[in-house]
Formats: sequence, C-alpha cells, structure tokens
Amino acid sequence: MRNTGTFTKLSPQGLLRQLSNCYETTRLQAHSNSVLWLVYIEKGKIIYATHSVEPFDRLERQMRRLHPQIPLVDNEVRVQMRLVFESEDNHHLPDQIPEYEAINWLVNEQHLLPYHAKLLIQELVKEVIESFLLVKTGDFELTQPLENFTRICQLDVNDIIEKCQNQLQNWRYLGRYISSPYQRPYLLVSSKFQDKRLPPLQENITNWMKGFSLRHLAIIINQDELQLALSLYPYIVKGSIVLHEPDPPFDKLPKTCGSSLLFSEDSTELIRGKLFVGDVAPSQDSSPETPIISQNHLAVQQLVPDVADLPPEDFSPEAVNSNIEADSQKVKTNTRITQKTYKIISVDDSPTILKEISRYLEDENFTLVTINEPVKAVMSIIRHKPDLILLDLNMAGIDGYELCRIIRNNSMFKNTPIIFVTSNKGIIDKVKARFVGASGYLTKPFTRAELLKMIFMHLA
Repeated sequence: MRNTGTFTKLSPQGLLRQLSNCYETTRLQAHSNSVLWLVYIEKGKIIYATHSVEPFDRLERQMRRLHPQIPLVDNEVRVQMRLVFESEDNHHLPDQIPEYEAINWLVNEQHLLPYHAKLLIQELVKEVIESFLLVKTGDFELTQPLENFTRICQLDVNDIIEKCQNQLQNWRYLGRYISSPYQRPYLLVSSKFQDKRLPPLQENITNWMKGFSLRHLAIIINQDELQLALSLYPYIVKGSIVLHEPDPPFDKLPKTCGSSLLFSEDSTELIRGKLFVGDVAPSQDSSPETPIISQNHLAVQQLVPDVADLPPEDFSPEAVNSNIEADSQKVKTNTRITQKTYKIISVDDSPTILKEISRYLEDENFTLVTINEPVKAVMSIIRHKPDLILLDLNMAGIDGYELCRIIRNNSMFKNTPIIFVTSNKGIIDKVKARFVGASGYLTKPFTRAELLKMIFMHLA
C-alpha cells in the first residue's frame, strides 16, 4: 500500500483496517492540527499507540484509574518515574517513546506485573485511537518500525476500533452540550443550582469543579468519565454549570461530536438514544427512552435527560446561552458552596512569578500564600501548614535545594508535596531535586494548565 497520503483520501479507521488486513509491520505517523499520532503495528496487530499531547498526563491518569489492579504503582513511584523519563518537550521524535520506556521500567522494577502492563497499554492505546478516529484531515506516513522495541502485548485492530467507536458514540449522544472530555466545568451558584427537581450532585464533585477537565475530574473523584458527564448534563443544560473550552494543549485534539468518520458503512448501527459503556448489550425489554449504561457486566439504568425531559423552562439554545453568559458574569461575586480549600505556599524571590501563580489560581479552589523572602520561608511554612509547596530553586540567600532539605527534616512536612519551580532543565538538576526530597519539577515559563496538572498529580 502507499507509504504516504492524506486523510481526505483515506479515513483513519480505513487506514488502520488496511494495515491490519495486509498483516503489515510498520510505524504509522500521522499529523493533524499540530498533533503527532504514532501507531506501532506488527504483523497487523497494534503493539503501542501514542500522540504528542501530554503523553505522561495520559499515563498518569490511566495508572491512577487502574490503581486497584496495580496497587504497587503509588504516587511516590509515579513521581519518580516522571522525574526520570518525562521530557520537557512533549513533541518527541518518532523514535522516542519515553512513556513506553517508563512502562518497561515499571515492569523491570517489579512495580508492574507483565499482565498489568498489558492492561495499562491497552487502555492507553484505546484513548489514543479514540482521538485518532476523530481526525478529519491530515497527513500520514508509513515508516520502518523501531529496532530493539520491547513487545509487551499485541492488540487486535478491529477490537480496539469497535471499543473506541462505542465510546465515541456515547460522547456523541451528549454532544449537544458537551463536545470534549477536556472541557472544564465551573459550578455557578444561583437559583438554578438550588432547583430540587434536578438530581443531586455527588458531594465531592463540587470540591474540584474549579478548572480541571471532565476527564481529569473523573480520575480525582474515582468515577467513570461518562457517568460524570451524565450526572452533570442537566446542570449544563440549565446553565448552573458552565463548560469552558479545553486548556492548551488539549484544545488541539479533535472534538468528540460532529464527526462523520466514526463508523464504517458496514458497522452495526447502535440503538438511537442509548449509551453503552463496556461490552454488555442492552436487554430486549429496555425502554427506548431510557439510556442503558453497562459496565463490568453490571447493567445500570440511568436517564440522560433531553431538553424536553428537564423541568419546564425555556431551554432553547438562545435562552440557555443567555443564562450561561449572565451567570458567568456573576461567578466571581456569588457566594459559592462550602468546599474544602487547599492551602498552597509559593516561595520565590521574583515578584513576577508570584504574581503569575496568583493569577493562575485566583479563581480556583485554593488559598495561596506567597513568600518573596526565602530566608523567612521556613517559619511561615510552619505557621501556615500548607497542603503543597511551590519552591524556586535559584534564590538569593538560600537556594531551593537547601530550603527543601530543611523543610523535609521537619516531620510535620514529611509527606507534603514540594514542587520545584525553576528554569533549570538538566537531568542532573532533576536527580538532585529528587535526592533532597522534591516531589515534582515545574519548569519556567509554565502555563496555567501545567500548574494545574502538577496540582492534579499531588493533591487530587
């Protein structure tokens, strides 16, 4: 088959099926909207798939989601793994797969059994292929596979595509108001939220609904992301919850609704108005008005209200948008529901950096204390007892390494996450940071999304 081409000529789904049917051994490189997808295929089977948007964020989420099956991969192991393998540049060269190397390291260090590594890779591949199937236009190239590539598992292409299609169909059903799992829900307190005719929200959802995406929020509260989206759907329709667009770089990924490339002509048509999670088919006596969600072979009925099913009110798109815009103007002035507030201390002798961190977190569920005199930081840290510490490395009077060592010597802060914030990118700096007890490493300049990602790793 051709080694290069565009997706206007061949759909991602068709391309993958051709590679499988031809029993190919190759590396598929695809580019679309500045995102690079890589799919490694051996004799028609997928052995790994990744894309360039935050591969270690993807690995982190899947490991946390699978924690009951892989309990040895705890937070300390994940932090150590990222310090060793994660590059500052997310756009790796095609012959570099650092997160796959990290999985091999977990197996070699006996944090992962081979069976669990296969399960982890399968979930990672499904997430990547799910987004790949949504690509409408782009370029692809078939190149030689990597040499000395450790094969952990082989996945059937058609099986992966079928699972991804089912998941995408679920998201498409919610597509009138939710277009991406990376959209960020914000809770607005108003009369709409107090409407007792709406189903109650899980209490701990409100603790974190301050900037994390639906996909990240689901991991934080240990809930299936589609179940989470379903529970929020009525509030989104009414305007009590506002969905903001995905933060960069997740905004580069294709949206889950409105794609014409999800299903091949010969694929089985799913029942209109139903949702399927997992492999369990709906029962024959299911009501056509009641979506079915089945997970782990346990069928659970849950109503996904359409606009007509919600309490009587004006739910035209114009009215809903008007409500959202009106409530958005009040989000900073309204009193919010009582939530657990996490206290963060930021130590940096640069007023510019402190101001930037304050700006990034001003609307979030955190109390921020800034310290611009590092020699006075220890006493302030003891007084405030923070949940997380952001620590600059290069400061006048005392450097971050020494300050971190002093903080760690106090038993009160033995388990408190300490994140180094620095412009140093060398591996030696990271190793030294790990040696003195740092929990993470945030490189300047950083974005709001990168800061929240670090908080997600250590506080959520």
